[in-house]
Amino acid sequence: MRIVLIALTILSLSACGFVGFPGVYKINVEQGNIVTPEMAAQLKPGMTRRQVKFILGTPLIEDTFNQNRWDYLYSKRNGKKVLSQSRLTVEFDGDYLANVSGDLAPSDWGAEVSATEEKKAAAEDSEATLPEPAPGIPVPAP
Repeated sequence: MRIVLIALTILSLSACGFVGFPGVYKINVEQGNIVTPEMAAQLKPGMTRRQVKFILGTPLIEDTFNQNRWDYLYSKRNGKKVLSQSRLTVEFDGDYLANVSGDLAPSDWGAEVSATEEKKAAAEDSEATLPEPAPGIPVPAP
């Protein structure tokens, strides 16, 4: 009798774990930064940190070990089910925007970066090809 009672107790308690409670309302939970494709399209190479923060808002994650990387994450959940999720990573070179990657990164970002790099390379080449000053003429310090 005792074994049957213990078995019935274990069986009834284990059945509680398989049944979901009907009518329990689970709210949609939105976490992170809402970043739209229009906001991401406004990002241009060479923008300052302040300009990027003005467009996108405060980043969700500012990496402690890498000060030049900001992460903007967004997720929307209904209970345990993920409805939508997006990520945008912004990287800086010093104080200036160098790279944007992730789900919302503009598709023409690579073209803009290469055009900026070409302009920098052309400026460096023009400085390198300046003629040498004539002997005896003082050269101003940069």
